[in-house]
Amino acid sequence: MVMDLGYYVIMGAFALISSLVSSSLKRKFKKYSNIRLRNGMSGAEIAQKMLDDHGIYDVKVISTPGSLTDHYNPQNKTVNLSDVVYHERNAAAAAVAAHEVGHAVQHARAYKWLKMRSNLVPLVGISSKFSNILIMAGLVLGLTSNLGYYALSIGTAMFGVATLFSFVTLPVEYDASNRALAWLKNKNMVTREELAGAQDALKAAARTYLVAAIGSLATLLYWAMRLMAASQNRND
Repeated sequence: MVMDLGYYVIMGAFALISSLVSSSLKRKFKKYSNIRLRNGMSGAEIAQKMLDDHGIYDVKVISTPGSLTDHYNPQNKTVNLSDVVYHERNAAAAAVAAHEVGHAVQHARAYKWLKMRSNLVPLVGISSKFSNILIMAGLVLGLTSNLGYYALSIGTAMFGVATLFSFVTLPVEYDASNRALAWLKNKNMVTREELAGAQDALKAAARTYLVAAIGSLATLLYWAMRLMAASQNRND
């Protein structure tokens, strides 16, 4: 077998955990979508006010298709909100909108972890494209051959870049949520119930990034152990 049982156990376990976390996020988003904001503001209006309150006037708030497709684009300086966030007036929309503006605030304040993640993006684009190809090529060629061993080594190193990116993403996401919640509370944008809902929704979203990072690390360690075993066999 090219891949042993350990690989499938890792992949299966984290696929299951990821599915459970994703389902939990969707349930919480639906739950807090039913909590109407007392101030009656839409997600787009929440986002715009948070930008204004932070003195950021060169970022646009726009609507983007899809569900849970919300993101901040530092290249064109846009806060992209999905339709259900952009137009709706509930605790879930307020949480997501403020979180994405949190990234815009990070960008404006030159937050070091965001800068590091942005610097890694080009490398991740390349590593994500070729790491699995090289790993599979190495396994197919055989780790006892020089070509196979070096292919797996390079592929594993590239996968390591993607793993690093996933961990650098964690402080970026948690910090954006903290900025969002602090602003919602300090500016009295939400009631206590609404704030609790927003906080719970953002915690659920953060777990998706945490599971992805841990899963990536577990996979990286698996390939690293395969390399170590291959190296020992080659030296015997």
